[in-house]
Amino acid sequence: MIEIFGHNRSMATEQHPAVRNWDFPRGMASVALMVGYAREYGVAAEVMLRGTVLTERTLADPDAQIDARTELAVIRNLVRALGTERPALGVEVGRRYHITTFGIFGFACVSSPTLGETIAFALRYLELSFTFCLPVTHWEPGEFVADIHDELVPPDVRRFLVERDVLAMHQVMSDLLGRPLTLLRAEFDYPEPEYADRLAQIIGVRPRFGQPQNLFALDPTVLEQPLPQANEYTWAMCLAQCRELVHRRRARTGIAAEVRERLVPRGGADGYAAPLGIDAVARDLNMSTRTLRRHLDAVGTSYRSLLDEVRRTLAEEMLTATPLSVSDVAIRLGYAEASTFIYAFKRWTGTTPASYRRERVRK
Repeated sequence: MIEIFGHNRSMATEQHPAVRNWDFPRGMASVALMVGYAREYGVAAEVMLRGTVLTERTLADPDAQIDARTELAVIRNLVRALGTERPALGVEVGRRYHITTFGIFGFACVSSPTLGETIAFALRYLELSFTFCLPVTHWEPGEFVADIHDELVPPDVRRFLVERDVLAMHQVMSDLLGRPLTLLRAEFDYPEPEYADRLAQIIGVRPRFGQPQNLFALDPTVLEQPLPQANEYTWAMCLAQCRELVHRRRARTGIAAEVRERLVPRGGADGYAAPLGIDAVARDLNMSTRTLRRHLDAVGTSYRSLLDEVRRTLAEEMLTATPLSVSDVAIRLGYAEASTFIYAFKRWTGTTPASYRRERVRK
């Protein structure tokens, strides 16, 4: 068990999410959910998707990935269309985020041993969720408290997102336990709304409004209760898949994507220029080599890993689609000797460049 949720609570002061803001890439399920909700109240999908490059067809793609600002544009469209008509919009939408909405992230939560383990996992892999408000957890006497940070959320959708994200967290925890979760307390930093009674009925306690910050508190004993669908093997498998998914998402965005772009060989007079070295990449990004290494390490990769990835992709393409010799491919990838390239290619794929080409030609 993760120690923070064991009996040695004196060691657990605060637990922060792995991300520091909401601007991380995410899947399509949250947007699809909100578009479906809006459709029930007469708002067409084209209205909900206005200002984005999304289409109704895109919504059905389980592998599609969007940036957070695209989801934010959809949220703004939803609030503009229904915010006045449905004052409890954030509450209503938040309750629709069931554990099944979150794909492999949700499946990992379901199979985890306890709710405490799930919370620790969720904070570590929060970028696989759809949240904009960031929870930071800590212990108080007789309570386990989640402070809901909304400081970075745009003001025009802040209240909607606080309610949506808090209610989504509550709904997911209820799904995991197999019963409605009763909170010990809940506090919000805005004035009491007309639907306060409805909110109290859902979370099991009347919230306090006009408070310094947003938070909710759980009974600590619920954290150690075994979850009904816990499965150690499935839990381990899901953790591995979540790690891989986070790695792939990070690699397609941010500093890793910028480095990768600069590692693709530029075409010179003969169609070739060697990939940039790490010092040249750092200069191109206006930072020191040490800073670049630190940024790449923070997202779980390195210059060498990205260079290998780019070289492998280009090598496979040239071996499959061009008549270039293995030596020519090696030169175009920046290797001084063909033998070094052959060794690297075998490390990447388990086979030699010549064998790889023969197999692809047969197909």
